[in-house]
Amino acid sequence: MSKEHKEYLKALKKHKIKIYFWQIIIFIIVIISWQVLTDLKVLDSFIISSPKNIINTIASLYNSNNLFIHIGTTLYETLISFIISMLIGIVVATILWYSPFLAKVVEPYLTILNSLPKVALGPIILIWFGASTTSIIIMAILISSIVLIINIYNGFINIDNNKIKLVKTFSNSKITLYRFLILPSNIPNIISNLKICISMSLIGIIMGEFLVSKKGIGYLIMYGSQVFNLDLVMSGVVLLCIVATALYYLVYYIEKRYEKTTH
Repeated sequence: MSKEHKEYLKALKKHKIKIYFWQIIIFIIVIISWQVLTDLKVLDSFIISSPKNIINTIASLYNSNNLFIHIGTTLYETLISFIISMLIGIVVATILWYSPFLAKVVEPYLTILNSLPKVALGPIILIWFGASTTSIIIMAILISSIVLIINIYNGFINIDNNKIKLVKTFSNSKITLYRFLILPSNIPNIISNLKICISMSLIGIIMGEFLVSKKGIGYLIMYGSQVFNLDLVMSGVVLLCIVATALYYLVYYIEKRYEKTTH
């Protein structure tokens, strides 16, 4: 490694550290300012809560052994819907790629389903599947799987034609083409779509918990709003941010691990 390259990498590392430093500083300033303004009664802590109240509320949930029950419920539902949505996305996209005729037939229906607000189907889902965890998971699957089908299918059909012709010189089988070109070439696309899937699954789970749930972070937020307990609502939002960040970085880690193994 040349001296210039080492200096470039060192400068790049310093730049990243500088960005992280200011991100942390801004976060600390916002939290301190929020707490100080509520202590001075400039902001009404009853309406917008405060960092101290949020910490106390989360501590209270922990002491009552409810904190990890609610977090665990939301995580379990999110991961189940995430796995099922990914399987549906890959399988359906594969079927549509294999049959262009079928893809043309279902294309307008996928577009309609994708643009339809899924929360509007909430009452129907509740009637069909009852007020249960199943309804919540189905809501999340509806929200995330349609987007995945469209994105993965578009990746399948946008492979370089020259590469397709090259594979076809060895075998004209669509199965061979899919196995050795279409699927391997789309692994990065599928992994990048994991980020979309995990976030959409979490959104769907929270929406489902808003409609019907007795456990979960969505339940905490909804219950807090019903009893006008803004401390509980804001605590739920904070927990949701933590869970969303953890899930995002889990997928980010998978993506980086794949990149390392392929380079």
